[in-house]
Amino acid sequence: MDRLVTIKSNRYGMELRMNPDVPFEEIQKAVVEKFTDAAGFFKNARMAISFTGRTLTATEEEILIQTITETTGVELLCIIDQDEKKELMYRSIVEQTLSNIQKREGQFYKGTLRKRQVLESESSIVILGDVEPGAKVVSKGNIVIVGDLYGSVHAGAYDNRDAYIVALSMQPKRLCIGDIEAKRQLISQESLNVRGPKIAVVDGGRIYLDPLTD
Repeated sequence: MDRLVTIKSNRYGMELRMNPDVPFEEIQKAVVEKFTDAAGFFKNARMAISFTGRTLTATEEEILIQTITETTGVELLCIIDQDEKKELMYRSIVEQTLSNIQKREGQFYKGTLRKRQVLESESSIVILGDVEPGAKVVSKGNIVIVGDLYGSVHAGAYDNRDAYIVALSMQPKRLCIGDIEAKRQLISQESLNVRGPKIAVVDGGRIYLDPLTD
């Protein structure tokens, strides 16, 4: 059973290596045994996970995530894509996310925000999903979106110009930091010019977009 699943740690979480030549049911059983033995080590941890060795369907990923969380109490922040470019983007966001959590400055929202949904937070917030058109996020701290931003966001509400907004893709309907609102046309143009995940910050009384990773 040991050869079916191998757990490997990394800087931002863990990698689950799986045997590609056995039925998925055997993999799931091996995962239960592996994580039951290691439950004390992982208890209440927050991390990202990557799956390697075999291609999983979305349903199989969900099953493994549920199995791991129920067995150990681990909070899985997101799944790291094994594509090299995507991994670099996600790693940067996850490391920032974990830093916020360790400082107890933030909270998580899991799921996509859809039209007419409003999410408000007294502290920084990390959204594991998209902010779709018509949705709105207001935070007194930073806003980190591990997904695409198309709706409206207001970080540093209402007078904190040191706050920032991060998203994998950024084409917001409205974007504010502190008491400053970005011009939609400028933000849209800058977003097209910046590859990968983006961070919006205030500099000299104006909001700018920069790449999150070098």
